[in-house]
Amino acid sequence: MEDIFVARVMSTSIHTVTPDTLVEDAAQEMLENGIGSVMVVDDENHLEGILTTTDFVEIVAEQKPKDQTPVSKYMTTAVVTTTAQESIRNVADAMIEHGFHHTPVVDEDEGVIGMITTSDLAGYISRVQSPSPAE
Repeated sequence: MEDIFVARVMSTSIHTVTPDTLVEDAAQEMLENGIGSVMVVDDENHLEGILTTTDFVEIVAEQKPKDQTPVSKYMTTAVVTTTAQESIRNVADAMIEHGFHHTPVVDEDEGVIGMITTSDLAGYISRVQSPSPAE
């Protein structure tokens, strides 16, 4: 199989902030653009770091005083799910179509039985693809 290089599949629509950008402004940038991270760059566009949605979990957890807002205020209720018997191609297509990174796996009798993520799909592709020949 022909090697597929990063340049062929990478996204070039990137969002950046500077190190002194307020976290609230970075969060708003991410929400407005439906993205899970912003790259932190200096004045010459050199990478200084990355801020992800996972970082916001830590920000909220460390907030003083603690916010007493229940998750029901922010949670998504129209959740797209899959079953254990669904093909990964269909799940990947749905994740791309909706911009999801997580899809709960449910069973009619047992309820929630798992979660499939973009990392799971990437790991699967990595394992099933033949290694590149040594150069």
